[in-house]
Amino acid sequence: MAIVVFESHLGEVLDATQEQIARAAEIIGGMAESYAKKNITQQGAVDTGNLRNSITHTIEDNGKTVVIGSAVTYAPYIELGTGKYAEGGGGRQTPWRYQDSKGNWHTTSGMPARPYLRPAIEEHKQDYREVLETELKG
Repeated sequence: MAIVVFESHLGEVLDATQEQIARAAEIIGGMAESYAKKNITQQGAVDTGNLRNSITHTIEDNGKTVVIGSAVTYAPYIELGTGKYAEGGGGRQTPWRYQDSKGNWHTTSGMPARPYLRPAIEEHKQDYREVLETELKG
């Protein structure tokens, strides 16, 4: 009678898979960051380059989550618009005045959205999927 011994390598497989996912997440984060910066530039939303240069990505949840964005205070206003143009209708509906850094006064009803983050994700989902599949095939 033959004796068959089974050994589990599940832990090694899970560790290797986690490493592949983390590698894919880092690649995807870099790609998304690059696409977002390109979107900002193509839209002409670059004045000083501060917003474009502030776009970064981080990896969270052990490589399972990629977060892309900017800590610049006005970043959401570029992405979502302001005033009567704000997405979701939550912006101020009446015009307002503000003074610029040179002391000049301006009146505005807001600014249309110029999305740069969402298109960086939505328009490249297939690219990200291919990276993940390639890394998992290892």
